[in-house]
Order: sequence, then C-alpha cells, then structure tokens
Amino acid sequence: MSSEQIPAVPESPGPRPRRLTYAAALAALEGLALVVGGAWILVEGLAGDPDDRQSAVTGGITLIVLALLPLLAARGLLARRSWSRGPAVITQIMALPVAYNLLQADSVAIPAGIALAIVAVAALVLLINPATTEALGIRGPGRAQDGKQ
Repeated sequence: MSSEQIPAVPESPGPRPRRLTYAAALAALEGLALVVGGAWILVEGLAGDPDDRQSAVTGGITLIVLALLPLLAARGLLARRSWSRGPAVITQIMALPVAYNLLQADSVAIPAGIALAIVAVAALVLLINPATTEALGIRGPGRAQDGKQ
C-alpha cells in the first residue's frame, strides 16, 4: 500500500475547550450514577428480600443499560465527535423530569433531585454553548460545507 492510499488522520483544531470537557465529565458522572444505582437495585433484588424480585432485577438491568447513553456520549464528547452532542442533550432532557419527580418526594430523594437538576441544567448550558458547537464541528442550519449559503 503506497503512502497515497493511506488516509490522513484529521488533526484537532487546537485544544479541547473546557466547556466540552466539563460537559463530558457531567455526562460521564450521570452514566456512572446510573450504573451504580442499577447495580445496587440489581444486588438488592437478587440478594435481598424485595417485594417483587422480578421488578427489582428488571429495574436494575434497565438502569445499567440506560447508562450506556451518557457514557458513550461522554466518550464521544471527549473525542470531539459531532454525533455525541445529540445523545448528551437527550440524556439531560430525560434527567429533568426525573429530577422533578425526586423533588416531589417526601424523603431523602430531595437532595438527589436538586443535584440531578443542577447537573442536567449545567450540562445543557455547556452543550448548547457556541464554543462547544464549534469544537464539535457542528454547523447551524443553512450553512454549507464550504461556508457558502
């Protein structure tokens, strides 16, 4: 294979903006929280004495599988993949109703709801920031590849 046939690896234009790194960290934090919560529910469902073992196991597995979305998005954000912003934004939008429901509880869940709401709103602000959009190479509507409209 000649050197002409080897595709060139695109270089990143400059350092990754902090906003993008922070957004990736928040998405990863949410993913890790889902994994921990899912594992805890799964272990309690299998080893403990739940009211409904099947629901506990299903809920735990569901949370672990749902953790893949923010974890993959975080990895994509760190690698500056433009596709990663969509799953990251969707994760934050899905987190807001969960935070609201936690805030409505009369229990220890209220601080968790506050924390989740703060993380989701902060991540959304970071993800829609123009510096983040530019770093990911996302062009707005009506903008052609070469900059002409």
